[in-house]
Amino acid sequence: RLYQIPFEMPDCEGQSETHTLHLVGDFSAPAEFFVTLGVFSFLYAMAALVLYLRFHSLYGENKKLPFADFCVTICFAFFWLVAAAAWGKGLTDVKAATRPASLIAAMGVCQGQEVVCNAGTTPAMGLANISVVS
Repeated sequence: RLYQIPFEMPDCEGQSETHTLHLVGDFSAPAEFFVTLGVFSFLYAMAALVLYLRFHSLYGENKKLPFADFCVTICFAFFWLVAAAAWGKGLTDVKAATRPASLIAAMGVCQGQEVVCNAGTTPAMGLANISVVS
């Protein structure tokens, strides 16, 4: 929810005045989908573990139960792949929306001919990239 993040931009006309700008975009849905699927996967794994350990004879005697477990596991694997792809796309969109060059281009103060604006340091996105890989 980048639109909730304000940042102050100096106003060259009045040295003490600033304008508040807001970032653009809401990329929370892919992250929420990824986390929700992770929570449901964990809960299913715990339920399956209880079934395997506590009711082992029921699992071994019933032929439909292992097949149902297999089908649910395949569904979780597919949705995990979809969620990881969605999270990767969401992260790419967040990076594009917070790229220093695009933020400077959005600032009206930096549009003057004699004005030189630079971003300073580039944000570190290494840990965010690792979150998509794992």
